[in-house]
Amino acid sequence: MTKPQLLKIAVIILLNIVFYQTANAQNISQTKTDSALTTRAQNVFVELGGPGLLFSGNYDTRFSQRKDGLGGRIGIGFIATGGISLVSVPVQLNYLLGNNSKYFEIGLGATYASFNSASNFLAFSPSTSDKILGTMTFGYRYQPVDGGFSFRANIDPLFDSSNFIPYYFGVSFGYTFK
Repeated sequence: MTKPQLLKIAVIILLNIVFYQTANAQNISQTKTDSALTTRAQNVFVELGGPGLLFSGNYDTRFSQRKDGLGGRIGIGFIATGGISLVSVPVQLNYLLGNNSKYFEIGLGATYASFNSASNFLAFSPSTSDKILGTMTFGYRYQPVDGGFSFRANIDPLFDSSNFIPYYFGVSFGYTFK
């Protein structure tokens, strides 16, 4: 073989390797994107503040086979200290906007709260021990596409027929399942 023929063969082999690697990378990327769109996100987390009021354990999922979009959450909270106890059950519909594990979350729901105290809690009247509060959520959610540690930080306005607390906050740490 002559030198120009060897050079031609080497260039053809090199181009085949480059195009094969590019095509293979696109296949891997496409598979990852497709799985992200065909697997619904499920998340368990503990939350301080937020719709669970003081402290709650929660489960959150999307309603379709996606990582974003419409979903819901349900939780339960309990705390007792100094003669005051609170049981809360937050239920909320939420919507995630975003991608690449970073989302803006908006939500609307209700929290059943059972107070056992003679004092006011969050400006809500203690005249009844059971209360249903309206809740809203506006915040940031980090929820990894491939599962793992998740984080949320929200502003969570609370309201009932006679009160509105616009600046109530929540932060949560949890785990997202693939």
